[in-house]
Amino acid sequence: MTKYIAFDFDGTLVDSQDIAISVVNQLAKKHNFKPIEEQDIDYLKGLSVLDRCKFLKVPVYKLPFWAPEFYRIYKESIKHLLFFDGVSNLLKELGAMDYKLAIISSNSENIIRDFLKNNQIDNIDQIFCSSNLFGKDKVIKKFLKKNKLKNTDLIYVGDESRDVIACKRVEVEVIWVSWGYDSMATIQEESPNYIAKEPKDILEIVKSL
Repeated sequence: MTKYIAFDFDGTLVDSQDIAISVVNQLAKKHNFKPIEEQDIDYLKGLSVLDRCKFLKVPVYKLPFWAPEFYRIYKESIKHLLFFDGVSNLLKELGAMDYKLAIISSNSENIIRDFLKNNQIDNIDQIFCSSNLFGKDKVIKKFLKKNKLKNTDLIYVGDESRDVIACKRVEVEVIWVSWGYDSMATIQEESPNYIAKEPKDILEIVKSL
């Protein structure tokens, strides 16, 4: 049986798209790269992270230097951050089934903990974070090692192709959710183990394991 279910945060648990776009556009004005226009959003959903950076003329090597500034501005908008419909109940139901829950994310641990506290969610066992957009497989490995888990003891839930790629690298099964940052077209060639079109699908997938 799966001992842990780990979730991505942005685009999987919380609807942070408007906040993220606002923060990116504030940074674009300051650092002179292309802002995200409303008409670009669907197109960007079909691109990889690297291709998004190219489209917006964002130097990838500068992302780690801009991350603290991104999180600082993001945190100022945390009061506007909401769970996707059905997600809060999903977490409570999974907790009642005695699964251990974790969050493995590229966001800031402080932001995630503040959000969970504000929303009275107290059944998240662990939070692992890294600001490296392309290193989630390393964070998952660290999580497995710390908890002395086999890769079959974990299932990951995420919304981006990089989530699926990271899980494939460490041989962890992954549920991809369709309501996040990446489009179905982007994800199909990565072949996630499972696809959830609404939060209750995750519950049914987990029950079937």
